[in-house]
Amino acid sequence: MHEGGKKAILITKASGEQEPFRIEKLKESLRRSGAGRDIIEQVAGDIEAWLIDGVSTRKIYARAFSLLRKKKKQVASRYKLKHSIMELGPTGYPFERLVGKVIERQGYSVEVGQIVQGRCVSHEVDVVAVRDHHRLFVECKYGLSAEKTVNVQVPLYVRSRVNDIIDRLRESGEHPGATFGGGVATNTRFTSDAIDYGTCSGLFMLSWDYPAGDGLKDIIDRERLYPITVLHGLTKQQKQDLLGRGLVVCRQILDDRGVLSPFRLDKSRYQALMRELNDILS
Repeated sequence: MHEGGKKAILITKASGEQEPFRIEKLKESLRRSGAGRDIIEQVAGDIEAWLIDGVSTRKIYARAFSLLRKKKKQVASRYKLKHSIMELGPTGYPFERLVGKVIERQGYSVEVGQIVQGRCVSHEVDVVAVRDHHRLFVECKYGLSAEKTVNVQVPLYVRSRVNDIIDRLRESGEHPGATFGGGVATNTRFTSDAIDYGTCSGLFMLSWDYPAGDGLKDIIDRERLYPITVLHGLTKQQKQDLLGRGLVVCRQILDDRGVLSPFRLDKSRYQALMRELNDILS
C-alpha cells in the first residue's frame, strides 16, 4: 500500500517479474539524465496518471522518453542510454571500444582486441589496460536485451584465462615489478553468484549497475562518455559507418569533426548536430 492507504500499482519488469511502481525511482533516472525539476515533475505526473496495473517497464520507459524528447532533446538522449548501448551491436566490437574509453577515464592506456600469449595457449583479450606498473585484462560480454544476465561461468572462465596469461608474464620476467589483474565488463547485469565469485577471486567487475553508484551507467553519465547511438542528428546508417571506423563516443566527433566529411551534411544539419553534441556533453 502507498501512503494514505492507496494501493500500489504493480509493473512488469523485462524478466517477467512484477514489482510495485516507485515514482522516486523514475524521478532519479530522469535526474541522472540531466532533466531539471520542472521537467521531472511534469513527466512523473504524466506517467503516474497514465499507469495501469501490469504495464511493462519497457512501455513506461518509452512514454517517459517520448515526453522528454518533446521537452528537451539532449535530456532524452541521456535517458535512452541503455537502449543506445544495445544499438551498438550486433558484433560486440563497438562495446569493447566503449569499455576501453571507460577504462581510459580511470587513467589507463588501452588497447582493444589483442592476442596475448598465455603459459599454455594464446588468448584474444577484449581490452588490455596499463596504468603505471599494473596490467589489466578485461573480457567484455555484450547483451542485446535488458533481461540477459552474466552468470558465474563467465568470471570462472575469465579467471582461468587471466591466470594463464599471468603465469607466462611472471615466468618471462618481461615486466619486472608489475602487478596483473583481470576483469569482466557487461552492459547488462551479473547474477549474484557471478558477483560473489568475481569479487572473491579478485576480478574487476563492471555491469550496467555494478558496483552500486559506480556502474557503467554512472561512469558514462559522470564522464559524459555517451555513445554516438544517442544522437538524433545522424541516421542509423551514418552511425553504423562511424562505428565501423572505430568511433564510439560523441566526444570523438567533437574532437575530430572531419570524421563527418563523408556524409556531406548541409549547413543547417551540421549546425544542429553540433548543438546537439555540445548540449549532450555539457
